[in-house]
Amino acid sequence: VQFVESGGGLVQPGGSLRLSCAASGFTFSSYAMTWYRQTPGKERELVASISSTGGSTVYADSVKGRFTISRDNGKNTVYLQMNSLKPEDTAAYYCHTASKISDYWGQGTQVTVSS
Repeated sequence: VQFVESGGGLVQPGGSLRLSCAASGFTFSSYAMTWYRQTPGKERELVASISSTGGSTVYADSVKGRFTISRDNGKNTVYLQMNSLKPEDTAAYYCHTASKISDYWGQGTQVTVSS
């Protein structure tokens, strides 16, 4: 299983970024996918999750109405569209999935929201 994340960077407050996570090594369309984020000294927190078909999504309260998770099963890719970014959204963002036997994580992409 491999994830390649991209799209992070430095953005001003109020700006937007779109993260991508390209997956390989498993049947992507059979698994829910989740974006997590982590800042130094804090536990990793769930940001958004999407079902295998894309028909169901879950968001952290802190990002509801600002972030949108989506997926393209034809491209084995999950996305996180982040709008109205705030300094408190600064973190390393990770994509994740889990099977019955293991958890799988991407390498992370850094998002920094600062003026």
